[in-house]
Amino acid sequence: MKRPLYRAFALIALPIIAFAVVACSSEKTDGDPAADVKPKVALIMKSLANEFFVTMAAAAEDHQAQRQDDYELIVNGIKNESDLAQQVALVEQMVGVGVDAIVIAPADSKALVPVLARAREKGIHVVNIDNRLDGDVLAEYDLVIPFIGPNNRKGAREAAAFALEQYPDGANVVILEGVTTAQNAIDRRMGFEDAVEASGANLVTMQSAAWDQTKAAEVTAAILVRHPEAQVILAANDNMALGAASAVSFADLDHHVAIVGFDNISAVQPLLEDGRVLATVEQYGDQFAVNGIELALDLIDGQSELVDRETPLVVVTPADLDAQSEPPATP
Repeated sequence: MKRPLYRAFALIALPIIAFAVVACSSEKTDGDPAADVKPKVALIMKSLANEFFVTMAAAAEDHQAQRQDDYELIVNGIKNESDLAQQVALVEQMVGVGVDAIVIAPADSKALVPVLARAREKGIHVVNIDNRLDGDVLAEYDLVIPFIGPNNRKGAREAAAFALEQYPDGANVVILEGVTTAQNAIDRRMGFEDAVEASGANLVTMQSAAWDQTKAAEVTAAILVRHPEAQVILAANDNMALGAASAVSFADLDHHVAIVGFDNISAVQPLLEDGRVLATVEQYGDQFAVNGIELALDLIDGQSELVDRETPLVVVTPADLDAQSEPPATP
């Protein structure tokens, strides 16, 4: 039986598209009308206010520009990463347009499953990138959707372990979570918790800032008033790391606070250079969309199986900034 909450999200439709680019239009000839019709691929992402997804969109557009004769690309994004209803509406709109495939970074791991199930019923191929859809809900809808992305728990654990190694006697730790229903947020929180437990550090508090820089600044400021003893802040993405760094700079503490982020966006690199951020995780997110599009095109051609593909990641510290960083081979 399908869960009512997911149905509620799936039935909401708002005619809002935060950003859309249609690359190329189908060409028709006087001969076979289907001869020159190229497949349409829709890329549906989370917040395009987040540099991580802007970079992803740009990489996708560059890929399509190099393969204009192979496919059409429609790029969509939502206003912010909690706009579940808008993302559901974008999927509904792409179904209505009649795209051949949807590549999606879902804002919620459960609430997007019902509308994606309807897309599959229409014969539309679906590829899941960045944030993994919930396995139990996929099973409930009898869906198999391939996932392309990294081991978020491993990346968070390794970055947090690097930070906590600087405190051999233990540290007072704060965790800033992303949207708590997103699987990548859950995985990163669990990775942080793994490292805290393994190091013997003290987890002072854990709160969600919903991936948002402004909210992270507000949440961190309030935490530091109540817990000025905090020494390490583990943020589940770089936007929240930036917000935490801003709050720390205004807190007038008598000790340094080490901050860890996730994504290695360009905006965080100056903070890595000056020590306000200790580490972040590079997950080569610009390639997520490209990999997803290529898999979608293979699925359209019937040339690929519905199997997950784990992508690489690496912890980035100030010492790594001058190095030329190329993604390692995908396992």
